[in-house]
Amino acid sequence: MIQKSFNIPKSRFVMVFFLATIVLASFAVLRAALFVRVWNLIDPGELVYIFGQGLVYDMAFISYLYIPFVILLLVLPNKWFNSSPFKYLAQGVGFLIVYGLGFCFISEWLFWDEFGVRFNFISIDYLVYRREVTDNILQSYPVFWILPILFIIATVIFWRVRSFFIKPLAVREKFSQRLVIAICLLVIPGSAFLFLNQSQRVLSDNNYVNELASNGPYQLFAAFRNNTLDYRQFYKTFDDKVLSDILKDQVTEKNGHYHGQGLYNIARRIEEEQSPKKLNVILISVESLSASFLTRFGEQKNITPFMDDWFKKGKLFTNFYATGTRTIRGLEAITLSIPPTPGRSIVKRPDNDHMYSLGKVFKDKGYDIAFLYGGRGYFDNMNIFFSGNGYRIVDQTGFSDKEVSFKNAWGVSDEDLYDRAIYEANKGYDSKKPFFFHIMTTSNHQPFTYPEGKIDLPPGEGGSGSGRDGGIKYTDYALGQLLKKAAKQPWFEDTLFVVTADHCAASAGKIGLPVNKYHIPLFVYSPKHIEAGEIDRLSSQIDLAPTLLALLHFSYDSFFFGKNILAQDFKERAFIANYQKLGILSGGELLILSPGKEIALMDMAAEIPSLKKIQNSSPFVKELMSYYQGADYVLGNRLNRWADNRTNVAAN
Repeated sequence: MIQKSFNIPKSRFVMVFFLATIVLASFAVLRAALFVRVWNLIDPGELVYIFGQGLVYDMAFISYLYIPFVILLLVLPNKWFNSSPFKYLAQGVGFLIVYGLGFCFISEWLFWDEFGVRFNFISIDYLVYRREVTDNILQSYPVFWILPILFIIATVIFWRVRSFFIKPLAVREKFSQRLVIAICLLVIPGSAFLFLNQSQRVLSDNNYVNELASNGPYQLFAAFRNNTLDYRQFYKTFDDKVLSDILKDQVTEKNGHYHGQGLYNIARRIEEEQSPKKLNVILISVESLSASFLTRFGEQKNITPFMDDWFKKGKLFTNFYATGTRTIRGLEAITLSIPPTPGRSIVKRPDNDHMYSLGKVFKDKGYDIAFLYGGRGYFDNMNIFFSGNGYRIVDQTGFSDKEVSFKNAWGVSDEDLYDRAIYEANKGYDSKKPFFFHIMTTSNHQPFTYPEGKIDLPPGEGGSGSGRDGGIKYTDYALGQLLKKAAKQPWFEDTLFVVTADHCAASAGKIGLPVNKYHIPLFVYSPKHIEAGEIDRLSSQIDLAPTLLALLHFSYDSFFFGKNILAQDFKERAFIANYQKLGILSGGELLILSPGKEIALMDMAAEIPSLKKIQNSSPFVKELMSYYQGADYVLGNRLNRWADNRTNVAAN
């Protein structure tokens, strides 16, 4: 038997050591399992760093985990500690820890499968928005099989080792002895808190190496602190006056006239010479529409037959990029035309109303502006953000039972959402008021379920389901139905359709920011008003608003960081980022700002791209810094608020 193989020391704290050993072994097994998934992308020489640094984070998390147990074992009198009730309580807690480890193992495996990383700030959102996430998990995985099987496995394991939880319960130990051991144990989490942080896990240029060298639960809790990063504390900065001048020079347009003063105040008036086209606008952000899904960009499965044909009939921007990896990052960039700042998206931050936005321009022109979302708009704070910036909200909670033919964890089907958009457009037309609708779809999202009989691929993830391919093909089908029905409406000829993505379907990559996993389409369609053709200029989501308004020949007040892609003086560049790394792609090079005040450069034309750390002396670096340091300053000083702008101009 196991209990006869070891001479157990006579201390109640043996329970803590044993639990720590079980947890440590479990983390090592999980790390090895995840390593096997990406072993061909990792240099064998980095194994020591992966498992060595990983061990440090594992021990740090374990030390935080055992703090309440150490304190309890310190203060609990021997009489209570040796009692029968405590014996059963200790075994119960031990079993829950073993079961919890198994649950953590499975959760991290599935999280890696979807995002290619250990737990991070995304997992915090998954805990906050319980209903959507729980429904998604239940519809995507055989949970009611997994949990009972996990329970059986945990029971067998715990039964084999339960003696380690029972034997120490007979020990009688003086308080002074307990105090010495407790102090020694508590020194470890104290040291981890003072000397260990997330920056120690980014020593490699290979993202997979850094993720494997991390600890999922440790990152989960670290995400609570790192959801918003202090830009000036964590990133390389430069003289504000110099960067402010560079930024103003970068965003200047020939038809723009500055009326703001002071640091980073890019408030300006855009004046168009041509008469405005007061067209209706339907802007559709399609969930996870990577450019790679389209035949135009190399897909061979024919899963977007409608878009493949439709996109030839309008203006297709072929070198267009998402700024981030989350829906709210896409909505932020499209709506506010601002580079992504580290940590949480502006959509989720407090005090995010009355900002210069695409919707404000349309509202000032007398449009009915609305945000239409297939799910519940409280998710990711979308309703608060859009309503605070003047949009009318139409989300799942406003649909009647008759309007919903199908729904899943994330919301109603795209068809139902588009039908509601047509209904809203007809109301606007009847009231003789132009409309601007920003639609956010949900169907192309795990669990990839959609109405039966619409396409030739079965819905669902795994098993007999077609997964992502089915989600994309149904998304394509629903867009076709939207255009077919819209073409019958009296407002169709004078409506401009804009289709883009919120982000790509996947974002994980080996080096830096994987550029190909930010590539999305931008398509503008209005046969009567927009000439068909392809535009190959390198650009990103922050350029959508200025480009759309230029196509309509609108004059307006702007605080946009983006520029009109079609303008003769447009300088090609694209902003891409995740919640920590901030990048700009230009001239075949990707420049990245990272926490720890690091700047790295990647030559995209190199046979084997690699990151090279550089200093902040080159003009390209200062251009990058001007955008991101400028965006941080603008948000921190509320410069892009239309209600507060006059005050801010005077103050600066």
